[in-house]
Amino acid sequence: MKLHDLLIAEPVTCREDVTLGDVAQLLNNGKVKTIPIVKEDGKVLGMVTGKSIAQALLKEVPLYTPAVGFIEEVIQFSGETMLGSVLDYPLDRLVVVDQDQRFLGVISEEQLFSNLLRQRDRIISELNAILDGSNNSIIAINKEGRVIVYNKSAEKVLKVPTGEAIGRPIEELIPYTRLPEIVVTGKPQIGQRFVFGNSTFITNRTPIVRNGEVIGAVAIFQDITELQNIMEELTQVKEYQKILETILDNAYDGIVVVDANGIITMFNKAYAEFLKIPREKALGKHVTQVIENTRMHIVAQTGKAEIGDVQRIHGHDMVAMRLPIEKDGKIIGAVGKVMFKDIKELIALAHKVSKLQTELEYYKDVVKQYQGARFTFQNIVGNSPQMQEIKTMAMRVARNNSTVLIRGESGTGKELFAHAIHYESSRKNGPFVKVNCAAIPENLLESELFGYEEGAFTGAKKGGKIGKFELANKGTIFLDEIGDMSLSMQVKLLRVLQEKEIERVGGIKPIPVDVRILAATNRNLEELMEKNLFRSDLYYRLNVVELKIPPLRHRKEDIPDLIHYLLEKLCTSMGHLVLPIDEEAVQCLVNYHWPGNIRELENVLERCLNLVEGGAINVVHLPFHIRRPEIEGDDSSLLLKNLLEETERMAIIKALEVCKGNKIKAAKMLGICRANIYQKIEKYGII
Repeated sequence: MKLHDLLIAEPVTCREDVTLGDVAQLLNNGKVKTIPIVKEDGKVLGMVTGKSIAQALLKEVPLYTPAVGFIEEVIQFSGETMLGSVLDYPLDRLVVVDQDQRFLGVISEEQLFSNLLRQRDRIISELNAILDGSNNSIIAINKEGRVIVYNKSAEKVLKVPTGEAIGRPIEELIPYTRLPEIVVTGKPQIGQRFVFGNSTFITNRTPIVRNGEVIGAVAIFQDITELQNIMEELTQVKEYQKILETILDNAYDGIVVVDANGIITMFNKAYAEFLKIPREKALGKHVTQVIENTRMHIVAQTGKAEIGDVQRIHGHDMVAMRLPIEKDGKIIGAVGKVMFKDIKELIALAHKVSKLQTELEYYKDVVKQYQGARFTFQNIVGNSPQMQEIKTMAMRVARNNSTVLIRGESGTGKELFAHAIHYESSRKNGPFVKVNCAAIPENLLESELFGYEEGAFTGAKKGGKIGKFELANKGTIFLDEIGDMSLSMQVKLLRVLQEKEIERVGGIKPIPVDVRILAATNRNLEELMEKNLFRSDLYYRLNVVELKIPPLRHRKEDIPDLIHYLLEKLCTSMGHLVLPIDEEAVQCLVNYHWPGNIRELENVLERCLNLVEGGAINVVHLPFHIRRPEIEGDDSSLLLKNLLEETERMAIIKALEVCKGNKIKAAKMLGICRANIYQKIEKYGII
């Protein structure tokens, strides 16, 4: 697919004279994360991002300043460029231009994800068709020794259904198997023999290599018990000889039988076709006159079987099996079988499986990059009893598919827990889709969640659009700020929870979805129910399992660990060495009450890193309102500017408490504009 097929229908752009305030308002709408700056001649000047605006505000640049001074470079591609050529580039920095370098648009994430999912499904379908179409049993394991490939032939041999075999350790299916050795050594094992149950198998084990690293191993094996049964029948009475000849003639594999002197007594049609000679010319002759480089006569003399031997015939290396025929303790002949007409076929099959597996893993990684969970329980820092208890409960809940309601103040890490629960669940290889219910306008939320059909409303895209629930199929959807959802949308969400199906806007057919729902809120849902602002039936559907994340002020013993974790994270992202922090500064941070929780702590530490000039972070680098108790004897605390800033900060915190976190209402109460309150919240690191 070409890039011009993936463009957003109506991209948001700005001209060169746009101000920082204009760009900030467009970004604050939540519809876009970046805004291209396009000159009058249609050529792209650069890209303004949220990071650009944040850097300008940190430098206290006025909002009326032209944004052109804060643009970032973009990566331009022609609309004719194929999708595969741009997957390694950051999506938020890409713009698509025509042959004259004029702006065409930016790439739609939804269409990109949908295209990647279709390619992944195609690869899986092709891989399964190849595996299940093989007469040989095929099993592959990953680096941990767990089964990742298991075809129909293997299912028949091992008598374990595919659904039960995938993901299990290989030793549970085939005890004492040597397949894990291949992962360790990286060396193939060709023509190995093993016994399973009452059957004997011949197997070839090959490593799966990606980018020079062994990531697993594949075994291709064949039951040779049938051949041994044929050998036994040869020792029966002559009346069965004609039946046996008929069976052999209809066998796909070439089979030859010699007596104790090496004279060919049976030579089936498949072997004759393989050697391109009439069968009649082979019967009665010594085997060395008919079959090049044969050892059939030697096996008939020694009585020693030869399994998986490579034999050169007509310039090709074929894989043969030779077994002695015994009667009354005496060797009376030997039977041979062509296992593989050319060893290249075996190697090609193994390479094909390895290539498809590598390609499948690549597309899984790409989809995970865009849709997968980015955090695990290892990323959740805290050893306090409260956090240990909540993490233990969350890990236990992650193993099933129950709906989870995550509650806690803003900045406590509710989304982090949602990511970790998905990663720990059986759906971790499926998509993880996030939806902020408060950030999407009510008139757009239904089409975002459930999608829409072509022509559903004015401006609807041709072909329609799939919604977040369909994108999350076989995975998890995280509904953040669920307490801000309107009553009309609550009814439709309740239907999804009850019926496990959605209906697109403008659609007439229900679409079944297999989605686990995680919801989060910082609002008092019980109070909202009393005011008839939240449906009680939806509340009880969502509140199957409730996780209450404690605020930072209730687990202050975790603050030192959080400080060191966040400093390492911030220093890495800012591109310099991890800076130390002295004990006095740590104690100041522990003593502070943190109304904005972990998010406020991270903002404060980032501010410190921007102020420190080498050495360690100490008290003087902390904001005034945090270090206030430590500097009572410092004349700087009496500066009018500091006193005014502290008063302004406390007024904003009080307004947000009265308005229950609603920033727009708090701005009106304080008599300032919405953009101004966001700027001051960022300045003072409130939340």
